[in-house]
Order: sequence, then C-alpha cells, then structure tokens
Amino acid sequence: MEAVVGLLVMLLGVSHGVETHCDGRQNTAQCFGALGGTLVLQLINKDSEIHQYKCFKGGTVILQVRKNSIENNMLGDRFIFTPSDGTVRINNLSSTDAGEYKVETFNSEGKSLGSWSQQLTIQAPVSSVLLVHECLSHGERKVSCSSEGADSPQYSWTLDGHNLTDSELLGGNTETNIITLKQHVSGRLVCSVRNDVSSCSKEETVCTCGFIFINCTSANGTRISQWVFEANSTLCIEATASPTNTALPRDVGILTTTACVLAALVLLLVVGVSVVCAQKKKRKNKPKEEDNQELTYSEVRIGPRPGRQMKQRAEEEGVEYGEVKFSRRPRHNVEPATDECIYAKVRREK
Repeated sequence: MEAVVGLLVMLLGVSHGVETHCDGRQNTAQCFGALGGTLVLQLINKDSEIHQYKCFKGGTVILQVRKNSIENNMLGDRFIFTPSDGTVRINNLSSTDAGEYKVETFNSEGKSLGSWSQQLTIQAPVSSVLLVHECLSHGERKVSCSSEGADSPQYSWTLDGHNLTDSELLGGNTETNIITLKQHVSGRLVCSVRNDVSSCSKEETVCTCGFIFINCTSANGTRISQWVFEANSTLCIEATASPTNTALPRDVGILTTTACVLAALVLLLVVGVSVVCAQKKKRKNKPKEEDNQELTYSEVRIGPRPGRQMKQRAEEEGVEYGEVKFSRRPRHNVEPATDECIYAKVRREK
C-alpha cells in the first residue's frame, strides 16, 4: 500500500502569501500550495551524488539537472531550483500549477535508476472568519460560521476553551459551519476554520436569549414545564410556580438573610429583657437602708425629798436629767415595745 503524505509546515501570513513545504521524495506524496503563496518542494536528498535527474509535469520535462548543474529549465522565473539541497521553490502559485509531478534519476550512462511522483493541490487560503448568530422562537441561538473564498474549509467549535457537548448543542455538530445552542448556553464561543494550507478563527461572547425554564401549575391547574420568554412569563401562579432558573436561588438567599437578621434581633431582645429583670430582682432582695439609730426615751418625774418641805417656787428648784443614749439598731427589724420606759432618778439640790 502506497503511503500518502500531506504536509503543512508553516503559515507566513495571507497578506504576503502563504508558504508551505512538501517532501516530494515520498512516492505519491500529496502536496498542497496556497493560491498566490509559495511552495518549497524537496525533490532529492541534500548533497545527492545522483549523476542526472529530470522533473516532469504531465509528460513534459520542466527541469533537467546533470552533476548539480541545470541544463534545462522550463519553469520560468517563478521556479527557483537549488541543486545543493535538492529543492525547488515555486512562487506566486496559481491553479495551473496543480497536477502530478514526477522525478526520474539516471546514472552516468543514462540508465534509469528509478522514479517517484507527487500530487500538487492548490487551495485558496482562509483569509477571514465571520460569525453570525440569532435567537430562535423558543430561546435557542443559531450560530453560523463562514470564511469567504476558502477552498475545502473545515470547521471546529469551542465554548470557554472546551469542545461543545451534546448538553450544549441542540442541532448540528462541532464539524459543521452552522450550530444551534440550547437556551441556557452562554460564554466565549470560538469558531476555527482551516484547510490544508492555512487556518483562522473568530471569537465572540454569546449570551442567552432571555428565556427561562418554568416548572409550575397554571391558573387552571395545568402542569407546565417549558422554556418561556422571561419578560412575558405569566403562565404560572406565583405561589405554586417552581421555575428552574437562576432567579430562584437569589430569592431564597434574600429570605434566608432576612430570617437570620430577625432571629438575631429577637435574641438580643431576650437577652436585654433578662438582664433588666435580673437587675430589678437584685435590687428588690437588697435590704432597705433604714435609720441606723433608734431613740430611747426616758420619763422624768419630780418628787419631794424625804424630810423636807417642797418649795413652791419654780426658780428654787434644781432638776437633774438622766442621760439619753442612742444605740445602733440591728439589721433585722425589731419592733420596740410600746410599754417600755426608762426612768431617771431625779434629785433636788440646794
């Protein structure tokens, strides 16, 4: 089985032409050249000691070399042959350059040593990529990718750096130029276009078409599970609807935060009331400060001295008073007896 080799070595740029390399030493090698670009074709080994070789195209000799010297060159100025490395350089490729090329070698006696052939294909390079997308009636997004003038373009798609999966694709596949994204898909979408001589890509950020998935009960009791436009979502009873969209977690988060704040306020209120009650109870149990002193009363009486007549004049009478003392009252409450009296001895002095 003969080997078929396709070689794409380098891309220099579309504006100045694309340069490709091909190893023509392999029999039936498949070579590609970019329209308007340059092809470097390896015909024989470097520093080959082959005495003579010829290059044919369609049965016509276009190049003849003997002892590394060019004897016949029908290629013109666009073809540059370098005997030292056995390569031929074809500039400004055109569609007429496509076809089969054959190399045949000879010894010094002119006897054929062997031959091999190459197939050259000329392609228009990928110059630019255009992305066009639109929203469909049920929230899907249709995206088309194109490259004007490119021959045999091949397409590939990525989303946020990874290949598109079946869960993201509603129609098409990653090797077609038109795909349909499901309603929930958004991110950095890249379309890459290539052929055998060049490649190019286009990146664009896509978002959803504003649809949400609802799973709820309608006003007439019908169960609804479908994608609807969010701005016109009036099919469900709000109390029983359970939409599966990103708005639900946010509402739950707000309710949870509110509940936590209320619980914290109630806890602070309970703690504050407990502290106030404890302070009031402490003050109630503390014994009241009462008068630290109590009065001790004494009853003073004046009586006649035995053996003598009491004088009637008040100015002549002398009175001696008893001492009145104040004592500390004990902490416990003791009611003083109402019928107790302290008497003082009174005597008259002359």
